Amino acid sequence: MTLQNLLGVTLDTIEPDPLMIGKLLAAARRNIADAQLPQLSAENRFDAAYKAILQCAMAALQSNGYRTLTSKPGHHQTALQSLTVSVGVPSADVIVLDALRKQRNLADYSGDLVPEATAAECLLSAQSLYAHVSGWLRVHRAHWSLAD
Repeated sequence: MTLQNLLGVTLDTIEPDPLMIGKLLAAARRNIADAQLPQLSAENRFDAAYKAILQCAMAALQSNGYRTLTSKPGHHQTALQSLTVSVGVPSADVIVLDALRKQRNLADYSGDLVPEATAAECLLSAQSLYAHVSGWLRVHRAHWSLAD
């Protein structure tokens, strides 16, 4: 898969906007912080961590000049699965992120409970992805001077 292959199907091109990417990363940091609040339920901590994962994936796509077509189904899946080509996330990590996406769908659309262990796994994945995307940006987009 290349990002170019997905143009018009699930992706569109954009002009990368360092300010917008910085906002997405700041929002991801806030959601990671919220996902660590012990007074929240496992579902809410999971939701915050998953939101951070998606924000990191969107920042990765945008830093390469793409965005998902949110009017089409599967934009979360596209954003996550493109991480291997957008910022070099290992396939094994993307498989875990996709499993978390499926868990999010079950919780949101079927009311399934989110186990504590799954909320914790989602937080760890969000932290790891944030570090990966931030590191990639520091190396490949250093001229943008994004705050970290």
